[in-house]
Amino acid sequence: MKPLEDVRILALEQYGAGPFGSLHLAHLGADVIKIEDPGAGGDVGRYVPPFAEGEDSLFFESFNRDKRSISLDVRHPEGRAVLEDLVRHSDAVYSNLRGDVPAKLGIRYDDLKDVNPKIVCCSLSGFGMTGPRAAEPGYDYVLQGLAGWMTLTGDPDGPPEKTGLSLVDYSGGFVAAISLLAGVHAARRDGVGMDCDVSLYDTAISLLTYPATWHLTAAYQPARTRRSAHPSLVPFQAFSAKDGWLVIGCAKEKFWQRLAAVIERPELATDRRFATFADRNENRQELQDILDEELSTRTVAEWLEALRAAAVPCAPVNDVGQALRDEHTLARDLIVSTEHPRFGSVWQVNSPVRAGNVPQQHRRAPFRGEHTATVLRDLLGYDDETVRRLSTAGVFGPEN
Repeated sequence: MKPLEDVRILALEQYGAGPFGSLHLAHLGADVIKIEDPGAGGDVGRYVPPFAEGEDSLFFESFNRDKRSISLDVRHPEGRAVLEDLVRHSDAVYSNLRGDVPAKLGIRYDDLKDVNPKIVCCSLSGFGMTGPRAAEPGYDYVLQGLAGWMTLTGDPDGPPEKTGLSLVDYSGGFVAAISLLAGVHAARRDGVGMDCDVSLYDTAISLLTYPATWHLTAAYQPARTRRSAHPSLVPFQAFSAKDGWLVIGCAKEKFWQRLAAVIERPELATDRRFATFADRNENRQELQDILDEELSTRTVAEWLEALRAAAVPCAPVNDVGQALRDEHTLARDLIVSTEHPRFGSVWQVNSPVRAGNVPQQHRRAPFRGEHTATVLRDLLGYDDETVRRLSTAGVFGPEN
């Protein structure tokens, strides 16, 4: 069995952050049942361009493989009854909606504990279910600005910049997955469920980590650095070689000493200006100028060969295609494929979460409502007449 094969999650999720979190739970074997609102056309991620046709998009495929989907209007009185039947057979209700919406939909623990006292209600919202911003929508771009990230990213002389990827969203998904698993563990141990009030805002602030500690404790003012340099460890940044860029990271003194030997400037390792982390930080620009001159004399490949032989942390600055074709990417089974009737073979990145054997087979992302009948009949035991009656009442949307 996969680690989470005995866990069932009802996911009222959409777009990126929420589906990203549950993707990894599905990867581990959890039965993730997406509850998609038929009135809204389901998960908005189905329509994200540029590679989108009808209700299919490669964006949606990236976040929803190995899940099931049902169409259900949970605001409809009979739809609410179906939801509660699902809750009775599930471990968690997982959502990524605005912070005030779980209360409106009745999907908090207090709303569902009489249905299933062990249910875990995990909400991933922009700002959480409490606080002055709880009713505001929150998106990765907004959070990166609000949480100070954009003042740390990019060149000091340029405008504020976001990270190249939606790291607040994705980190929030990981935090939600961890919180949900902790809640399920405690509920099985104690017989009592709970709320997990997770937010992108909390996640973004928490990821300020040591610069926040430095600021709060010693009045340090974080700032952007040239060429993505580490704020205090020198040298640790991108450098230009004869034909491209590479990253060199001397996170320990021994790496600096090895680097000095590789560039055939061993005297730099004992130079009083560069002898320690503190010395190199104080004389950062002077050292960078020396390294720029030395590293410009050879190609990226030549430097990487020498640096790796000396066990100095280093890497080429790859583009996305190069990263996906890297031999280590392939060796770690980080590329998977699924078959889709519209897109054919869909190649995508695998989950990095590892617990036991790495799954080799994956299912494409579900069509909207693809598993409605199966879930209602096999999981809840509804007969054909009940399903027809609910369909006629509009519980599954007008298309049914």
